[in-house]
Amino acid sequence: MNKVKVNIKINQEYISKAVDANILLSDFLRYNLKLTGTHIGCDTSQCGSCIIMLDDKCVKSCSVLLAQCNNKNVVTVEGLGKIDKLHKVQEAFKNNHGLQCGFCTPGILFSALELSMRKNQRSEYQIRKFLDGNFCRCTGYHNIVKSIKSFLKEKDLVNEKV
Repeated sequence: MNKVKVNIKINQEYISKAVDANILLSDFLRYNLKLTGTHIGCDTSQCGSCIIMLDDKCVKSCSVLLAQCNNKNVVTVEGLGKIDKLHKVQEAFKNNHGLQCGFCTPGILFSALELSMRKNQRSEYQIRKFLDGNFCRCTGYHNIVKSIKSFLKEKDLVNEKV
């Protein structure tokens, strides 16, 4: 197998490693680094459970080769917040019961973060449209949307005060 050298920053940690050229980012995160919050739900890039942030953009990590991430920054759900200090988006989901089994939650959290960077997308319709590509098997998305609206509202209030 061909090896490639990859330099990557994952959850604020720099990694430099020779890896197989065909290893998927999702597999590297889960099996090499044991960052199992990146879920693999479909193997076809349909469900969104494997979404991570790659240079501040949502990416389905099951459809990206690790070699494509050379010199890039990756954040997984393990890098968002800690149990004693949740990220604001995690707090919003906790406070609004935005998850059930939690399998899809990491991908949806990152989708909410990317959506928060778009100032003009705040309506329920726009949130639901943006979540297209995130498949939740447990909910009707009601509390997910409620959680995202709560997060966006709080983020907007903080930005207004700055």
